[in-house]
Amino acid sequence: MSDFQINKKGRLTKYTGIGGDVLIPDGVTSIGDGAFRRHNNPTSITIPNSVTCIEHCAFDGCSDLMSITIPDSVTTIYGKAFKDCKSLKSIIIPDSVTSIGNGAFSGCSSLTSITIPDSVTSVSDESFRDCSSLTSITIPDSVTSIGDYAFHGCSSLT
Repeated sequence: MSDFQINKKGRLTKYTGIGGDVLIPDGVTSIGDGAFRRHNNPTSITIPNSVTCIEHCAFDGCSDLMSITIPDSVTTIYGKAFKDCKSLKSIIIPDSVTSIGNGAFSGCSSLTSITIPDSVTSVSDESFRDCSSLTSITIPDSVTSIGDYAFHGCSSLT
């Protein structure tokens, strides 16, 4: 627990550990703004079922992050949550997610495929901007709007 700063409401506000495989403790209710920002050492992160949202820039700039497990309890992924996670190769967005914020996955240049769940109705501005390795994206019929530059710079999409 000493690697995590968690407030009384269960919000993880800062990660101070050495990285590697990170298991966020049970009882955490949200991953706070910038909690892991530019912490290059985590290579994988497992989020517990107690978490309901991943806040702005939570993992922004975690350049060595290769995998993350998001539980079905998460309903919201805020803007730039995974921005510039350049080693992130794949991510499964659970069906519980109803909102993906602006630029949530922008700059994830190793991300190769993504499936947006049926629970999502819009793809926000710049959601996948500059995901240059993205070759496949599945967009369900539930999506009624796609924001500006959502797939700008996704040069591998066919």
